[in-house]
Amino acid sequence: MSANRMPRPSPNRPCTAGALAAASVIAVLLLASCSSEPNPVSVPAPESFVDDLDAPWSIAFHGDVALVSERDSARVLEVGETGEVHEVAVIDGVEPGGEGGLLGLAVSDGELFTYFTAQAANRVERREIRGEAGALSLGPATVVIDGIPAAGNHNGGRIAFGPDGMLYVTTGDAGDRESAQDPDALSGKILRLTPEGEVPADNPFAESPVYSLGHRNPQGIAWDADGGMYASEFGQDTWDELNVIEPGGNYGWPEVEGIADDGDYIDPVQQWRPDAASPSGIAVTGSDIVIANLRGERLRIVPLDDLTSNAEQFVGDFGRLRDVVVGADGMLWVLTNNTDGRGSPAEGDDRILRLDLD
Repeated sequence: MSANRMPRPSPNRPCTAGALAAASVIAVLLLASCSSEPNPVSVPAPESFVDDLDAPWSIAFHGDVALVSERDSARVLEVGETGEVHEVAVIDGVEPGGEGGLLGLAVSDGELFTYFTAQAANRVERREIRGEAGALSLGPATVVIDGIPAAGNHNGGRIAFGPDGMLYVTTGDAGDRESAQDPDALSGKILRLTPEGEVPADNPFAESPVYSLGHRNPQGIAWDADGGMYASEFGQDTWDELNVIEPGGNYGWPEVEGIADDGDYIDPVQQWRPDAASPSGIAVTGSDIVIANLRGERLRIVPLDDLTSNAEQFVGDFGRLRDVVVGADGMLWVLTNNTDGRGSPAEGDDRILRLDLD
């Protein structure tokens, strides 16, 4: 699993103009409000940094070291400086199936937090990260939260620490649509907890981990420099969404999907057809929100100063994209997801791509 500058072309995804050929730039379509005339610009081609991953799902950083989850193998991997990988641990109790398995990772104060599907439910655990770079290991598990409904799909699974130091957890409706509107259910929500799993005193619902509700299957969360929170969400058949998250906000599922202009619910700032989106992980680079898309097979860039516009990069070039993070090296790390049973793997899939933000 060594680093190499350009991924090899595949019969499933031929190198077309703008894919990874010898050229150093690719075309990007700048789309205002999803419908304006395209305005082509140029960006550097990404570097294929790690390859041969198996259904990877999440990237998180422990200092300068990247940690990656594999959904079906339940492995946590450490990525070295030159792209080599080392198995840190296999997470006990993971029951992969459908969209379930080892999903989100987050790191705080020397502990690794994992979201995964267990035998009866989804849960979050934390473990001390031990050892030095190149030989990391994990200590015993402590449960942070359990009993999150699980199913073959709609498991949510993204976890991240906000600027307030709290742990945020996205949960899907697990096929029980109506539960997304039930404030007492953990499904179809974004949850907010202390790192130890306690309910913060300033949560919007007293003695409840629920931070927002009315979600179908949110899989990306990130914050801007001012503390504004954003979430990507899978719709059903009509609209996928980018939402600005408010404490106690109700985002409408299953009563509405996409922009509904219904005063009872908060509308997304953008919506896209699922075949052009299916958004998963997101990151904020400083000036933009960057969204990894699965079925849409593209990165989508939303400027923070105009949340109604967006740009598209690498459309179809690398297949399904599961996660995107700003790395400790200041580069954008993008995780492909073509070995999850729904993609068409090319030679070397799945991989981590790195893109210079300068």
